[in-house]
Amino acid sequence: MRPTPRRLALAALFSLAALPALAQGRAAAWPSQPIRVIVPFAAGTSDTVARLVGAEMSKTLGQPLVIENRPGAGGNIGTEVCARAAPDGYTICLGTISSHAINPAIYPRLPYDNLRDFAPITQLSAQPNALAVTNAFPAQTVPELVALLRSRQARDVAFGTSGVGTSVHLAGTLFGQLTGTELEHVPYRGSAGVATALMGGELPMAFDNLSSVWPLAREGKLRVLGVTSLQRNPAAPDVPAVAETVPGFESLSWNGFFAPARTPPEIVLRLHREAVAALAQPSVADRFRDLGITANGTSPDEFRSFVASETARWGEVARRARIQID
Repeated sequence: MRPTPRRLALAALFSLAALPALAQGRAAAWPSQPIRVIVPFAAGTSDTVARLVGAEMSKTLGQPLVIENRPGAGGNIGTEVCARAAPDGYTICLGTISSHAINPAIYPRLPYDNLRDFAPITQLSAQPNALAVTNAFPAQTVPELVALLRSRQARDVAFGTSGVGTSVHLAGTLFGQLTGTELEHVPYRGSAGVATALMGGELPMAFDNLSSVWPLAREGKLRVLGVTSLQRNPAAPDVPAVAETVPGFESLSWNGFFAPARTPPEIVLRLHREAVAALAQPSVADRFRDLGITANGTSPDEFRSFVASETARWGEVARRARIQID
């Protein structure tokens, strides 16, 4: 006997009513195995954040979060692995301002779409970069630096960073755009090379993460003229914000967790809750404070909007400077 329209309607209604229960059941069964966390960079601040938060999440999820470093191509290699992974909640990645906001503008053949291919979980943290100079550098303050750069004496002034297309590279580029000055960019292989060059007098100035240069400044090995957040940072309260001299100047290195697109929403929300809870733990909060890092914990929708706005903002900076990597 063929089903009547009324029976078909009732069957459809019962199926829809069962969907929340099915989703709850799927979420309750997850996780039943370790969760892989791809960090698309080598050891550094991003790796530290992932390990601190992941260790706390492992306790409440009942499964280990296994950190897998997959560096290369400015973060593109590991990020692509995450984008192509099965959307089952067992692979997530740490995305940064580089992988999810800057790279789309500077890599013509990016192997993933930073907005379409991911389900944002939460922004974990942000930290300012810092403008550092060698101890012998003539400028003692940011105003003195700007005056120097606008003078004829600035012809040989260059700024170093940990690499082309990084947040610190774009920070230096934005600084030049807002002050109407031009600086030669000298990329190094990581923060260690930048610090060595500064301390040895090989490099006059640099932009780098605050957590990388501030310990050296406290030891008197170099000087930090300013931080790149809009306000001063609690880890270095006596260091002015560059924005006090250059209005609107802001450059924060941020990171957060992403899952592959089409990961079930209930799993994304569970990961979000556990990540936010981890950020509140003393072991994480205290370490963040020591490094000058601010915890976030935004919702998935808030994080998605933030990534879109950062993509537009830094894309404009990169295009104006004609920064591209083949």
